[in-house]
Amino acid sequence: MPTPTPEPRRHEGVRTLTEAKALSALAHPFRARIMDALKVDGPSTASALAQRTGQAVGSASHHLKVLSEAGLVVEAPDLAKDRRERWWRLVDRGTRWSRSDIAEDTAALAAADAAEALAFQRQVVRTQDWMANRESDPQWQDAGFATQNWLRLTPDELRQVGEEVVDVLMRWSGREVPEDGQERESVFVFARGFPAQP
Repeated sequence: MPTPTPEPRRHEGVRTLTEAKALSALAHPFRARIMDALKVDGPSTASALAQRTGQAVGSASHHLKVLSEAGLVVEAPDLAKDRRERWWRLVDRGTRWSRSDIAEDTAALAAADAAEALAFQRQVVRTQDWMANRESDPQWQDAGFATQNWLRLTPDELRQVGEEVVDVLMRWSGREVPEDGQERESVFVFARGFPAQP
């Protein structure tokens, strides 16, 4: 009898997506950038997000509407200075999905594949940009890192490694930033682990 797959560790504020609508919303490059900007900068207006992501304000508003309909962002009326100003915030601190959770929903599987392919493409582009431009900011050259390793693991052990890596990143992303006068920049960290051969 096969060993049952253990439940993934749940992190506070991280929602497991199972709906094709939410996964499809994440599979669009501008919407992914809006989600990133809201995570890095916090709540924002459509015009500020348009400027941040290089879109027209109308386009940013449209993408915010799609993200809202997918349950990924909500309006933040408490931040508006007047009735014309519309602020938006993330619903959750983060999102995740599992193919086993959506295995019966072909639309959700296709959307998840598209969202993951887009995320990977953006990881590669960001890495290439860093490598091409790291000379321009010497103080960060030795701080940036890359690591890879070959491990011999079972699927459950790989899940455990993944959970430990996510735990570290969630701890750092959720910490209260010290008010110590030091300037901090947004830093992009990603990791992947999967079966492969040399």
